[in-house]
This record gives sequence, structure tokens and C-alpha cells, in this order.
Amino acid sequence: METLLANLVENNKETSDKVTSVKTLSKSFNQYKQNFFHHVPQAISTTLKVGKLSSMMGNILECTGLKGSIGDLFGIEVANGHLVTAEVVGVKDGRTLLMPFDKTVGLKAGCLVHPLGSSSSIPVGDDLLGRVLDANAKPIDEKAKLHSIHRQDIYSPPPSPMQRAHIDDIFYTGIRAIDAYTTLGEGQRVGLFAGSGVGKSVLLGMIAKQSSADVNVIALIGERGREVHEFIADTLGEEGMKKSVIVASTSDTVAMSRIKAAFTATAIAEYYRDQGKKVLLMMDSVTRVAMAQREIGLASGEPPTTKGYTPSVFTLLPTLLERPGKTKKGSITAIYTVLVDNDDMNEPIADAVRSILDGHIVLSRRLAHKNHYPAIDVLESISRVMAKIVRPEDRKITMKAKELMAIYKEAEDLINIGAYVAGSNKKIDESIEKMEQLESFLIQDMQESSEPGELWSRLEQIVNN
Repeated sequence: METLLANLVENNKETSDKVTSVKTLSKSFNQYKQNFFHHVPQAISTTLKVGKLSSMMGNILECTGLKGSIGDLFGIEVANGHLVTAEVVGVKDGRTLLMPFDKTVGLKAGCLVHPLGSSSSIPVGDDLLGRVLDANAKPIDEKAKLHSIHRQDIYSPPPSPMQRAHIDDIFYTGIRAIDAYTTLGEGQRVGLFAGSGVGKSVLLGMIAKQSSADVNVIALIGERGREVHEFIADTLGEEGMKKSVIVASTSDTVAMSRIKAAFTATAIAEYYRDQGKKVLLMMDSVTRVAMAQREIGLASGEPPTTKGYTPSVFTLLPTLLERPGKTKKGSITAIYTVLVDNDDMNEPIADAVRSILDGHIVLSRRLAHKNHYPAIDVLESISRVMAKIVRPEDRKITMKAKELMAIYKEAEDLINIGAYVAGSNKKIDESIEKMEQLESFLIQDMQESSEPGELWSRLEQIVNN
């Protein structure tokens, strides 16, 4: 009996030691998790499920041992303890495909992959005004820390057709060539089509400073790093920056970062719209977003179609471009710049974007060469809501002005070589007489503002003189 009791006591002691050892190990492991992920948002999963990096093909990272959904975030541990953040973009043959937000230097097969929760929301608040953010809505302007407590879903669906309010109010941009010839409405989505170096960024800065919007949300995607600072300091200026939020993802960032910046900017605009604000969303450029999606699609194994663009590009565009608009709470008026190769307005992305949006504004290289700024070709531009929001008498003035410009353009070659004889055609004679004043009306200096009240009265004076 004594031997049996001794054995029981010894077994209990071993069990107690094992329990104590397990508790100590568990406590140490929890402390490690807390220290390792102290920089990760609260959305991180409390259950640690670690996978491994198995292979890398371009920017596609294949991982094993993960159970991630599309849009989930994972951190890939590099040798120095740094985490390379990546998002799930697909699943293939039992492996999870990730695309990184950061540079992939230091990654190798066997690196541990940790879950970081979902990337579907960002912190938002009024303290975003006047700040410059990255694709994850984190400040990059070296100013005070943000204290936003609200969160906004960056992949929220567009408003349903029945929730959209009628566009019946004019949105003044402060640019005469737009307000008089291609009038925009509150909640309208319009494309700004141009080749490189024709003045898109300068025009966006002028609109941001002079428009009737309460808040500007400006996404600079794929821009040169030098241009971002110049746009903020010189083009936008202190006055425009006061009511603006800048989301920047420069050309050296990876494709996932450029795409997410577009959705982040849209989500910020939606937050201010839901606060009852009149928001202006400007994105420069949607073409670079499409190029980033093409890069991801090709790396994921999608078949290329027209000019190498994958089917997912043409699925992404309406998902992104349909989100702005006017609701019962507020409005988002959106201007998207579109880069056109060789000034070809019918290239795939330009054609797809034009079919989705509510109008297009075309910048002409020919006008830019004549030092005609902003270089807006009013005869090639159109607003699909102008007829509903402009008074009939004002619309007649605009149509008369466009008619005179179109007549002059048709006869311009004959006029320039001296082949046209005055008095041969009354309409051509009238267009020649008034063309100089019409062009003067369209030319506008960067610092010059346009008053809405005198817009059509000044144009009427020229047309009916």
C-alpha cells in the first residue's frame, strides 16, 4: 500500500510539473505574439496560423499552410524580423497566392507567413484634411499622428440605382471652358483624356482650388515622386491643401499598392459624402490603375486580351468608377484622368472608361502647342447631364458658340492660306469675326478664377455682339 501511495504522489508531481511547464510556455508564446504584432491593427486574428512561403514568380508569392480569403492580409517574416505585407489575390492547386505591398528584397522559400487580418477597412475622420497618405491611409507627410476612430470599408459596393439622387445642381469647377461648354453636375463622373505633358495635373490643381466642393480627395497614382511634392506645394498650394486629402502611390510602388490607393481614396470620399459634404474626387490616373491590374492578372496566369490587358482589368473598372455619385446624404463628383497612347482616344482603356462615365473632357496637344491653356478641346468634349442642369437660354448660347467654333475649324485651312474670300459665306465671316474673342474666353491663367454669375453673360456678349 505504501509503495502504491508513493507512486501516485510521484505521478501527481510529474503531472503538476508538466502543467506548470505548459502554462509557462503558453505565457511566453502569448507574450511573443503580443510583441511581434504590436504594430498590427486590432483586426488581427487571435489564433496564430503560420504558413510558409514556397515559391516566388515575379510579384506572385505562393504559400502553403494558409487558409486565407481574397483580400486577407498576411505578413511574410524576413530574416531581420521585418514583415513584408501582402494580400491574397487567388488560390491555385491548394496554394494561396499573395501580392506584396512592399519590396520583396530578403524573401526566400521557407519564410514564415503570419495572418494580419483583413485589409478591407481604413481609419477615417476629419483629421485627414490637409494630410498626405499612402495606399493604407497612413500619413507620409511627417506631420502629427492621426487619431481617426471611424473605419470605412474600402471595397464597399456602389450605391444601388434606386439610392442615387437626381443630378440637378451645377458643380462649378472655376474653369470657364468646362463650366460654360461642358457643364458638370453634382455627383457626375467625368473623364479627363489626354496624352502626357498636355497639362492634366495643372488643370486638376486649378479645379481643386477654385471648385465649389467642400472637400477634395486627390489620388496620385503612378506619378513620379518629384511630381507629388510639386503638385502639393506649387500646383495645389496652401489654399487648396486646406480642404484636400492626398492619397499618393508613386510609380516605384508595387502593383497592389497602386490599386489599393485608388480604392482607399474612393473610400475616403465616401466617408465625407456620408457626412453630408459635397466632395470632389480626382484620380490621376485611372490608366495606371488598369496597368497595375494588368500586371497582377498576367502574373496570376490570366490570358491577355487587347494590348495585353487581362479580363480582370475590365471587371475592375466599373467596380471602381461606379462608386461615386449623388445620394440623399451628399455627393461625390469624380474626375478621372486617362492617359491615351499617341493621343489615340480609342485605345482599350480610354474606350472602356468613356463608356462607363457620364462625360469626357479632351485635352488637345495641338492647342497646347499654341500656348492655349487649359488645352481643352471643347468641340471634342461632352457632358451627358448638361442638358438637364443648364437653363435653356444659357444652353442656346453655348450651342451658338460651339457652332461658330466648328464652322471656323472646318474652314481654317482655307482661311490660313488666304484661299477664302470674305463675303462668300456669312457663317464663316461671323466665325472669323468672333473667333479671337471666343479663344480669349477659353484661355485662363493658373491664378485666374471664374465667377459663375458672369459666365454665360460674358459668352452671350461675344456670341450676340
